[in-house]
Amino acid sequence: MKYDQLQNFVGGSFTKIASDRTIPVISPVDGTLLTEMPCSTAADLDLAVQAAKKAFPAWSRTPVKERVQVFFRYKFLLEQNLETLAGMISAENGKTYAEAVQEVEKCIELTEFATSLPQLITGEVLEVSSGVECRTAHVPIGVVASVVPFNFPAMVPNWTIPNALTLGNCMIMKPSEKVPLSVGLLATLLKEAGLPDGVFNIVNGDSEIVNAICDHPDIEAVSFVGSTKVAKVVYRRATQNLKRCLALGGAKNHLLVLPDAKPDMTAQNIAASMSGCAGQRCMAASAMVGVGDVDHIVARLCEEAKKIVPGKNLGAVINKDAKIRIEQYITEAEKNGARILVDGRGAAVPGKENGTYVGPTIIDYVTPDMSVAKEEIFGPVISILRTSTVDEALDIENASPYGNAASVFTQNGSMARYVAERASAGMIGVNVGVPVPREPFSFGGWNESKFGVGDITGKSAIEFWTKLKKSTTKWNPEEGVNWMS
Repeated sequence: MKYDQLQNFVGGSFTKIASDRTIPVISPVDGTLLTEMPCSTAADLDLAVQAAKKAFPAWSRTPVKERVQVFFRYKFLLEQNLETLAGMISAENGKTYAEAVQEVEKCIELTEFATSLPQLITGEVLEVSSGVECRTAHVPIGVVASVVPFNFPAMVPNWTIPNALTLGNCMIMKPSEKVPLSVGLLATLLKEAGLPDGVFNIVNGDSEIVNAICDHPDIEAVSFVGSTKVAKVVYRRATQNLKRCLALGGAKNHLLVLPDAKPDMTAQNIAASMSGCAGQRCMAASAMVGVGDVDHIVARLCEEAKKIVPGKNLGAVINKDAKIRIEQYITEAEKNGARILVDGRGAAVPGKENGTYVGPTIIDYVTPDMSVAKEEIFGPVISILRTSTVDEALDIENASPYGNAASVFTQNGSMARYVAERASAGMIGVNVGVPVPREPFSFGGWNESKFGVGDITGKSAIEFWTKLKKSTTKWNPEEGVNWMS
C-alpha cells in the first residue's frame, strides 16, 4: 500500500478503528492499492460526537473575529501544500493533476470567502421605542455532520468546513469510502492552523455511518452531496429525526445551442464541460439540445472532443464498475438508433492498463425517451437531441426531474434571457459550459437536484449553519411602558 491504513480523526488526533470490515482504496489511474479503510461503527461515530460536544462550548463562545484567524492560516497552508494535496486528489480520484490543482485553488477561494464572514453576520439593531432596542445575532447550532462524495475529494468538504466552523459549529465529516485520503490531509492542515481539538472530526465508513449520522440525537444538522437516490434517503431520515438537512443530488444538465452561437467558443466550452473531471461532476454538460441547423457546431464539437486524450488531458473514471456502466449506456443508445460520432469505449492508457478510462463520447440523434437523454451518466459523454424551436428545447429541459444547471449558447441577448427565465434549473449559464457561481454567490440546484432550503455555499450557507437569536432590551423605566415596550 502507498499509504498506511486509514484512521479516524477524533478529538484532534488520528485513532485506530477496531473493525473487522475494510474497504480497499484503489487508484483509478493505474489500479494500484492506495490504502485500506476500516469501516467505523455507530460506536465510533459516538466517540467523535462526544469529542465535538466537548469542544463546542468553548469554540462557540470564541468571538468570530478570533475563530476566523484559524482560517486565514488554513488558507495559507492550503497554498503551501497545494502540490501535495493535488497529487493525493489525482491519485485517489483519477482526475488529471491539472484538474486537481484547480480543485485546491477552489478550496482556497472557499476558505477566502469564509474569512469574510465576520463582516456578513453582524446582525441588525434598531431602537424600536424610546430606550428599547431589538437586536439579532447569528449563533451556531451545535454539532453538525457533512457527508461528502468521491468526485471532489477536497473541494466539496471545503464547501462546508470553513463556513460551518467559522460560524462556531463543531463538525463530523464522513468522506467517501472511494476517496478518503484527502480529507485526512485537510484535518492535519486544520490542526496546524490552530483549530482546537474536537472542532473537526473524521469518521470513515460506508452507508452504516451515514445512517448513524442521520439517527444520532446529538447531531443537529446534516449536509449531504451525492446521487439523488441517496440524497432523498438521507433527507427523509435526517428530517424524520428532526434535524435540519440540506442534501444535494444528481443532475442532467441541458445545454441549448442555437444556430447563431459562436462555433469555436461553443464547441470548446461544451467539450470542456462534458469531459472535465471525466464528466464526474454534477455541473457537467450531459445533454446538448440543438435548435435548428447546428451541424456546423456539432462538427466543431467532434473536432474538439478528439483532442481530449485519456491519460493526457482526460482523467480516469472512479472504478471498473463506473467504466462498465458508462460504456453500457453508450452501447444501449447505439442499439436504439442513436449515432456515435466520437466513441470512447474501450479506452486504455499504455502503462496504465489497470486504470479505468472512458474516452470522450458524442452521441447524436438521441431521442428524449432514451436512457442517455434522461439519466445521469457521470462520465465524459454528451447526448445530442434535435429540435426545431427554442420552446421545444425548453420542453425537453423542463421535463427533466433534475434542476441543477442549464446553459444557452447564442449571440441573441433577448433569446438568452428568454431561455434563462424559463429553464427549470437553479444555476443558469449564457455561453458558459459550467455555470458554477463564484463566491459569494451560492451553489445549489432545484427540483430533484436539491432537497432542503437554502444553498450549501456563499451567503446562503449562513442561514443553514446558524440560528437567529433575537434580543430586546430596555434600561429606562422612567420612560414608562407603551405597546411597543
